[in-house]
Order: sequence, then structure tokens, then C-alpha cells
Amino acid sequence: MTCCRRVNFEINDKTFCAFYFRYVLKIDILLYTLSLNIYMQITRAFDFIYYQQETYPQNDCLNFKVNGIWRNYATHEVIDIVNHVSLGLLKLGVKPGDKVAIISPNRPEWNFIDLATQQIGAVSVPMYPTITIEDYKYIFEHAEVKIVFAGTKELIEKVNEATASLNIEQVYSFDEIEGVDHWTKVRDMNRTEDVDTLDEYRNQINENDLLTIIYTSGTTGRPKGVMLSHKNVVSNTLAVAPRFGKLLVRGESKSLSFLPLCHVYERTGLYYFMYWGVSVYYAESMDTIADNLREIKPDTFHTVPRLLEKVYDKIISKGYELSTLGRKIFFWAVNLGLKYDPARDMGWWYNLQLKIANKVVFSKWREALGGNVKMIGSGAAALQPRLARIFWAANIRVCEGYGLTETSPVISANAPTADAVRIGSVGKILEGVKVKIADDGEILCSGPNVMLGYFKQPDITAEVMSGEWFHTGDIGVIEDGFLKITDRKKEMFKTSGGKYIAPQPMENKFKESIYIDQAMVMGEGQKFPSALIVPNFDTLTEWATKNGIPSTSNDDLIKNEKVLALIQKEIDQGNKDFGSWEQIKKFELVSETWGVDTGELTPTLKLKRRVLNKKFEKLIQSIYSFASS
Repeated sequence: MTCCRRVNFEINDKTFCAFYFRYVLKIDILLYTLSLNIYMQITRAFDFIYYQQETYPQNDCLNFKVNGIWRNYATHEVIDIVNHVSLGLLKLGVKPGDKVAIISPNRPEWNFIDLATQQIGAVSVPMYPTITIEDYKYIFEHAEVKIVFAGTKELIEKVNEATASLNIEQVYSFDEIEGVDHWTKVRDMNRTEDVDTLDEYRNQINENDLLTIIYTSGTTGRPKGVMLSHKNVVSNTLAVAPRFGKLLVRGESKSLSFLPLCHVYERTGLYYFMYWGVSVYYAESMDTIADNLREIKPDTFHTVPRLLEKVYDKIISKGYELSTLGRKIFFWAVNLGLKYDPARDMGWWYNLQLKIANKVVFSKWREALGGNVKMIGSGAAALQPRLARIFWAANIRVCEGYGLTETSPVISANAPTADAVRIGSVGKILEGVKVKIADDGEILCSGPNVMLGYFKQPDITAEVMSGEWFHTGDIGVIEDGFLKITDRKKEMFKTSGGKYIAPQPMENKFKESIYIDQAMVMGEGQKFPSALIVPNFDTLTEWATKNGIPSTSNDDLIKNEKVLALIQKEIDQGNKDFGSWEQIKKFELVSETWGVDTGELTPTLKLKRRVLNKKFEKLIQSIYSFASS
């Protein structure tokens, strides 16, 4: 790359800095992106940011609140920071293939390190902020991490404890923390070096090179290091973008990001936003999502079903607080929306009613999401069909997709148009991806998105690969070109009567009740399936108050006979959708919500069944000892 940066300058010289950013840097970037466009297609993950600069340069490429004020990073500014971080990493002795860990909630610094690491051939190892110190230690050691970047003081303390006995060369923080080197030290470490020298490193990186090692959150056992190449992630990004981006305006649309970037779902999504010219705003925290939605008014965002369930339950609980007339109108609209199917014409009378419902009721739902949302991507777990129906009815297009970390991640996805969505499915297979259903119903996947393998675990890799085909562990069918997931192969269990039970569809059905927040169906080797139920204590407490039931705690509520009768009624209603051998015969209520921090859920909010079985072993035993007595 030809470069104009030949002038030594003092970084504090504001006049020269302004000239540098306005002219010299932009010319530099333009020359690189022109060569990118003329001589090659996008084949490496870091190519996306240069492509954005050439095609849809943003003044607000990446955005994050600092002390209550949004800090906007333009595309050219992101590139300049990334280049200088790359130079700093080289100064530190980071070589191609070296591992660099990133541990932080979403923020632009995460992206700076990610992109800077990529373009010098090093390998990023993103990690969840919520995992245990033991898991940190295991991953640091297993991945042979050389340098760690961590976001906050709390995370730095966890990292220091985890690395006390390990040979980690350096730890940097994103927040200003006394006694800890700040990430800008790396950025400013090699300011005199010309960024032209990075061309040599970029040019040596090809699409088959290792991009990242992502350790799966793991519902059982130790996490496995999924090795993804540039080709894996880039091919998936290029296939996803036109499907999800149908209603977005390239170069103008905005997104809100709150799912963890360390998960490949949000990370591939970020590359798609870069490619599509969509500005990314990072939510301040999970608690401020509602405020940030109203403030940013995004066109799109990615989420997991659990969050949509909470949004829906909160909206429904507000509906109960309305006046008699308002409540009738509200639930008339809700019941109408629950019947909606975007894939077929619902008839003129239904359509007229829905138009009225949208104006009177659902318009307020859209306002709660910022008023401008064109589509929402949903993944990582199964979406309840009722939620898809009612959000689509409200003109909030929730598009469910499916995939795994091992598939970079998307295998299939619904699109935000009526002809490309089927409620209850996870959409059509992505272009370039192949899927077949094995004799036992397991979904097998092949294509450029399938991982290189598990790091240092060829034996486990061999267990999930049959030639070119990756065994997903999920059971499914393809109907009219749309893939449907029926259950997890490893989660299915057999009763003592020899009947197979698929717990996930049952759990989703029971969670449709506004009084049930979480559920785990079980019964391996037993006479019948049973369930542990975590009530939705917000709605349950409200119901109890209205029905004159005194309660001072959750423990009081779950022991109350009227509450037990209410939940039994909800279970009976859900049981109607299942065969007699599948129906829940007995349940127990649990007084505390299951979470990531308490260990019952993975960071992507999936049930850790082994953990739950162990934690509630005595309660589960009581269910079946009572049944056999």
C-alpha cells in the first residue's frame, strides 16, 4: 500500500492531528480499500472495516457511552486506532499464531483489539465476563494465551487470580485502573513506526488461516475451543447480510448491541453490520436496554428468546393494570396477534382488525423498542411461536435463526419478509451451506462455515465430524425448504416404559404461561416425566395480592395451596399439546430464578441440566419416591 504518512509529528499538536485525520489518514485508507476492491474480494474478517470505509463510511461506526455521553468513532478513526494497536502488539513481540484473550462487556475497545489482532495473524480468544475463575484459568492455560485485555476492575481481579500461577506476559485494562496498564499504552507504543509495515502482515494472511478460538459455554463438562478460520466467519457473514438486511438502508441504519461479542452470534453480526454499513451502538448494560432503545431508535438488533419473553411478560403485566375498557381493548389486540401468520393472507376482516390493533395498541409496543425497529434477529435458543406471531402482528419482525459456534454460527434463518418466514421454523438454509437429516433425525451440516476443529482435541473433533459433515446434536426436519428443530439429541431421555421424551418443546410450551418463568422437564428411566418450575414471581405476586393471598417471600408463595392449584392449571393447559406418555404428572416449584451467575444457565441462557439435576437432587428424588410409595 502506498502511503503518504512520512511526516513525524507531535501527537498533542491539535492542528496537525486535525490535518492528519482529515487528509493524510483518509488518503491512506482510500488507497488500501481501493486495492482491496480491485484486486480481491472480502476474504479476511478485518477486510470488512476497510470495505466500510470505501463504500459506506460512518461518522458513528462504533459508539459507546462514556460518563453519560455518547462517544462516536468514525470508520476512519477505528481503522487508525486498529492499525496503531497492531503496531503496538508487534512491538510487544506478538507473532502470527500467538493467542490474545479479550474479556469485556461490549465496547469499541473490544473491536479494536479484535481487528488489530487479526491483521497481524495473531489469534483472538474471546471469553465471557461471567464465567468462573477456574474456567478462566483453564482457558488461559489450554489456549496458551500470551496477552490479556480485560474491561473492568472486577474482571482484572478475576484475571489476576486466574493467572497467578501461569506464564501470562501482560494484562491490560479498558477502564482506567490504578496499577494496571491501560490498553492505550499498546496503541501508543509504536507511534513512530509507519503503518505501511502492516501490509506485509496482512498480505500473508489468507482465508484458511485461524481467526479465533471460541470456547463454548458448555452445558456439560469443560469448555471446548472451537477453531474458526477467516473463511468460516467471512462466508457466514456474506451469506447472512443480504437475508437479514433486506429492510435496512445501507449506510444509514443503526443497531443496538447488547448480546456478548465473545459469542460468535453477535460477533458475526457485528461483521455483517460493518459490511452493510450499519452503525453499532453498544448498550450501557443489560439493565439500560429499554432506555437505550428509546434513545438510539435502532433499526435492528440481535437478541435471545429469553429477553423477548421478559419483554412480552412485562407488557402483558402492564395490560392487567389498565382500566376495565383499556384492558379489554389491550387483550383483544393480544388475542388477535396470537393468531397471526405472516406467511398467509389472514382475510380482509382480520386484516382490518389488525390495522386497528396496530394503531391503538401495538404502536405503543413499537415505541417501547424505539419506534424504528425494522427487524430483530433471534438465536441461541428456541423462540416460542406465540412470541413470533404477536411481534410480527405488531409489525416487529422477529426472525429466528439457527446455528452453533462450530458453524460460525448461522445454518439457517428466517428473513423479515412474509414470503421468507415460517413461524415455528428456523428458516431456510443459508446460501453455500448444506444440510441433511440423518437416519436418526440429527441435523448434519457441511459448508465453508464449518469449523476447523476443536483446539488440541482431535479425538473430540472426530466424534462430531463424519467426513465433511458436522453432527449438530440437534434433531430436526425440513418442510417446504424450512428447517424445524424438534429437540437436542443429547437432551432427549427415555422413560422406564421405553418412551422417548423431547423436553425442550415441552418447556417452551409451559413457559407460554404468564405465571411460569423457567422450566426443566426430566424423567430419565422413570415411570413418567416431571418438571421443576420457577414461577414468574412478578405476575404471581400481583395475582396473589388480587386474590387476597398474603406472602412475605417467594418461599411463602410456592407453598401456598392456591398458588400450587394455579400452576397445576397452567401445566394441565400445556399438557394438552402432548401425548399421554409425555405429559407432566408431577412438578415442584423453585423459589429462586436460575441464572448465569448462580451457575444454572450458560452465558447464552441455556439450561445446564447436569447442574440443575445435582442442585435439586433431593427435590427430584422426592418427586419419584412419592410417586412410587
